[in-house]
Amino acid sequence: MITDVLVIGSGISGLTYAIKVAEKNPELGIVMISKNNLLESNTRYAQGGIAVVSNFKNDSYEKHISDTQIAGAGKCNETVVRFVVEEGHDRVQELIEWGTHFDTNKNTLHLTKEGGHSEKRIIHNKDRTGLEIQQALIKKIKTFLNITLLENHTLVDLITDHHTGSDFKRCYGAYVISNTQQEIIKISAQITILSTGGAGQLFSHTTNPKNATGDGLGAAYRAKVKIEGLPFVQFHPTALFPKIKDNTFLISEAVRGEGALLITKSGKRFMPDYDSNAELAPRDIVARSIAQEIIKSGDDFVYLDCSTISEEEFQNHFPTIQQSCNSVGINPPKDFIPVIPAAHYFCGGLEVNEHGETGLKGLYAIGECSHTGLHGANRLASNSLLESLVFSHRAALDSLKQLKEILPTDSFYEAIPEWKGEHYISNEKISAIGKLKKELQEVMSTKVGIFKTSKGLLEAEIRLKKIFLETQEIYKQNKLTLGVCELRNMVSVAYLMIKQSQELNANVGVFYNHDYA
Repeated sequence: MITDVLVIGSGISGLTYAIKVAEKNPELGIVMISKNNLLESNTRYAQGGIAVVSNFKNDSYEKHISDTQIAGAGKCNETVVRFVVEEGHDRVQELIEWGTHFDTNKNTLHLTKEGGHSEKRIIHNKDRTGLEIQQALIKKIKTFLNITLLENHTLVDLITDHHTGSDFKRCYGAYVISNTQQEIIKISAQITILSTGGAGQLFSHTTNPKNATGDGLGAAYRAKVKIEGLPFVQFHPTALFPKIKDNTFLISEAVRGEGALLITKSGKRFMPDYDSNAELAPRDIVARSIAQEIIKSGDDFVYLDCSTISEEEFQNHFPTIQQSCNSVGINPPKDFIPVIPAAHYFCGGLEVNEHGETGLKGLYAIGECSHTGLHGANRLASNSLLESLVFSHRAALDSLKQLKEILPTDSFYEAIPEWKGEHYISNEKISAIGKLKKELQEVMSTKVGIFKTSKGLLEAEIRLKKIFLETQEIYKQNKLTLGVCELRNMVSVAYLMIKQSQELNANVGVFYNHDYA
């Protein structure tokens, strides 16, 4: 298959980019790969909303810029922070024009406040903002005849000079695998967009869906694309302690924004002991504080006390949270909600410029898989969807310019070789894949989680090497399947995270090594 543009990933970043390009040039062929169905992405699970300055009477760009830099522990790229905050208002207006509905109060956007924000600036649709955005964008994208949607396909590897024997120093598309047929197909493209999200599945508890296995990061690593900032993994402070159908459910920060308090099982409120902003301190501080209280007490969790919120208000504002809590026998706001920190968001990723392009020509990365410099060492709550909108817009404009340049010919793309290798995989090997995944998650959670030590990182590296060798044996001797692809990517990302963590020599933002305390 040959196309002009290949978009890998169907969250807010990939969908927004594809819509922009299709609108500006209906003659271009665009293929979009979705790992599951179009609705299943990290975007769908975003509860809180989008941080954007809209109430200019009380809020300002300067306040939002300052909040972002403080949360990022002084490690943000100031230029990027400024243009993301300033361009965000127009990008959100486009989202509304495309059919996204946000809650209003007397014809103005209803705003909430989350940790690290000095003003109320989070626009939302109750506690299901991501789902609302995802549904609106899917409806919009299906109106374009020049976009081909391939659901249930997963990235295997990027096509580079290594595969073609050429020396253009470009990306030429990707090999992808059909999740259902387990067949690998070649998709050649002049422009390739990675919008593959993060890799929360490296950890035992994550708010990310099952498909967040670092596919874009793993493929980029093998293609020798620069990846930065992987030690900066943000753990969301409040995930529901009992899993629901083996998935970790997020309790939105907006609940604390509306007045909920964190207490120990013995009933003591503890956040004022850690930070003057208490429950609304930046996420790294709140997550570490909860983890510290759990270690100190020996309990499995702390409680979120929502009794300051009326039942009517809780039902109106947080219907998804209420329904999910009810499913495991918890009835907020009357009942306390047991919560623990869970891996949530990667602040690092593929190093990109101000237009979202990586160091490999023709390859762009947008959304959570990218490292733009916006988040620094810790992401400010609800800045992720804003970043996606702004960088998708910029990547669309830049790639359209690049498509007007002299590029390799169609015959060159036709000559790219098909994927080789059709070995059988036994049930025994499939079982081994599952065990290796669980072992990797256990290693990362205990040695490379919220708290680290230099000794623990070394132990993680040694254990990961063993997992890597077993994974390589399966990869070389068997037919490539979705399970093998995911494990291969998870091992690559875990290795990079450990090595980059060992290179850091001071605690900053979400990175915390006990040896540096």
